[in-house]
Amino acid sequence: MTTATIRRAYRVSLILDLRGSAEAPEAAIERLKEILKSVDCKVTEVENLGQREFSRAVDRKFLSGLYVQFHFEGPVTAPTAFADKLRLDRTVDRILVQSVRA
Repeated sequence: MTTATIRRAYRVSLILDLRGSAEAPEAAIERLKEILKSVDCKVTEVENLGQREFSRAVDRKFLSGLYVQFHFEGPVTAPTAFADKLRLDRTVDRILVQSVRA
């Protein structure tokens, strides 16, 4: 079995910075879901956790962000490929990918 055929369950938590963006939160979530599908992932659940204030803000102008979680199944290369696709995306502030036991 090659690494591309092994599929695992993952959860990715994102903090979105939609300041200065004309994109609605729902549209941003749909765009991120399409990016996950483009790296051969099957999205099973999407949780919009809402706008939350940071306990320790790094930037005084960025005090809160939109928290979103995606649960998906994909190849073992999916977390790296997804993070690479979002590397230059200004609306994504933080990414945390976790492997979840099925």
